[in-house]
Amino acid sequence: MTNRTPPMQDAVLIEAMNRATSLELYQLAALLDRLMTDPRRIVAIRRDLHLGQVVRFYDSRRDTMRSGRITEMRDTHLTVHGTEVNAAWKLPYAAIEPPQRGAAPEPVAPPPPAPARPTRADFKRGDKVAFTDRHLQTHVGVITRCNPKTASVDTGGESWSVPYGGLRHVLDID
Repeated sequence: MTNRTPPMQDAVLIEAMNRATSLELYQLAALLDRLMTDPRRIVAIRRDLHLGQVVRFYDSRRDTMRSGRITEMRDTHLTVHGTEVNAAWKLPYAAIEPPQRGAAPEPVAPPPPAPARPTRADFKRGDKVAFTDRHLQTHVGVITRCNPKTASVDTGGESWSVPYGGLRHVLDID
């Protein structure tokens, strides 16, 4: 295996590109784009990647390799949050340096479990509850009726039909 200069710093390659016509450069860019978005290449790279993994990637703006943690994986690109710099990059899979074969994957902490959403069984007629409307205004009222999917809540002049998942119990401290 030979130690090669990175392509963007290879003087011979840069000089050859400078001599090419605009049409030749466009044709080369189209060919490279087709090769980089080839599903077989993307699958080969994705096979060794997972969310939360730290990878090295090519930052074309700075012409350098950086490290970052994978935060999102899509069909043709992924999002990486920098470890040295507080920034995020949306990159094609071709910009990722493949991880070393046989390297132990980093342990990923499981996401915290989502809190259970309230159901009809959590409420009864006469309960004092609070909810937030679509204008982000909080209302406090009393449940007057328990329907199959919503509760009727009287807020002192207005009656609201609120899904059980949007209700919160209110404690009355006198």
